Amino acid sequence: MPPRPLTIGPVPLATNLLLAPIAGYCDLAWRLACREQGGVGLACTDLLSPHGLLKNNTQSLDLARTCPEDKPVGMQLYGSDPALMADGARWAVDHGATVIDINMGCPVDKVTKKDGGSKLMCDVSHATTLAQTVRRALPDNVPLTCKMRLGWDEPAYHADCAPTLACRLIRVGVAAITVHGRTTEMRFKGHCRRPGIQRVVEAVAQAFGPYTAHTSGGPPVIGNGDVRTPADCLHMLEETGCAGVMIGRGSLSAPWIFRDCWHYQLHGTIPPPPSEHHKLDIIRTYFDRMHEYRGERYALVNLKSRISWLGKEINASHCRWLKDSIRAATTSAQVHAALDAWQRGEGRDPHAAEVEASAAVADLAE
Repeated sequence: MPPRPLTIGPVPLATNLLLAPIAGYCDLAWRLACREQGGVGLACTDLLSPHGLLKNNTQSLDLARTCPEDKPVGMQLYGSDPALMADGARWAVDHGATVIDINMGCPVDKVTKKDGGSKLMCDVSHATTLAQTVRRALPDNVPLTCKMRLGWDEPAYHADCAPTLACRLIRVGVAAITVHGRTTEMRFKGHCRRPGIQRVVEAVAQAFGPYTAHTSGGPPVIGNGDVRTPADCLHMLEETGCAGVMIGRGSLSAPWIFRDCWHYQLHGTIPPPPSEHHKLDIIRTYFDRMHEYRGERYALVNLKSRISWLGKEINASHCRWLKDSIRAATTSAQVHAALDAWQRGEGRDPHAAEVEASAAVADLAE
């Protein structure tokens, strides 16, 4: 059966692939970088504090920044106060959100200690009330989705916390469920548990009918976790029965992964990788957008921290000179000069094959 693009409530997507709301990474500049490579059906913002949005906090406003090219876009809110979350959802709609998502999966202490994120899964009744309150605050053309984990811990996982909560949320109007295949206690360790995601898919299908793109049925369940290649994506779809796949860290070194995953579903082949020139252009444009949207210091700090990811796909044999030059840059001009020099062939070790092993060891420490 050919792959089908997702439909979330009244919102049709171009593919069944979503860019995850990766904390600390998913600003507008990165979302555009991924979209421009193709295959992205929906991109999500970083986690947004409704309190910060309503108070016009600069950081919150920067994280929520969008533009016409950044559509459709999901804005993800975190928190536990139903009224505050509803107000934040209305703000997000007024500022360009296509979809509102409630974070029920973040395992980070600063979020869970305030009863947000995956802590919401510990109180199914409260989580359901929260979702219902937010749903009632939204116009009919803006769907509400929720992203969760498999439960807080092993007992919650085995007690089918995620399937139960997913069905409760759908009954109060949630249009799609994304499931990360780990418990909170696992954080990002261990392997994604696809059988756990499958149990959510099966519970939703039993209660509401299987999801189909063109007929009435249950809302889509989207799988998330450990998708780093097109084969991983296809395995997620086939092993869980999920309708779509959300990709996060798998995109950080290869923002064209969405293009590749969609092409692989359609044709069974993977397109040739972008040329090195194109990969460098991705880095350059990404950097320039960070500079434009959030200033030179932000752009420099973030590119220095992310060049380890981005550099993994630049000259597979060795690009330490380029990464070191970018880390040493103190101005935008120096970043551009480093990229220009690398494109001219400077800094390339003529004995790269001999130093590849030592470079790989150094990369592990980054």
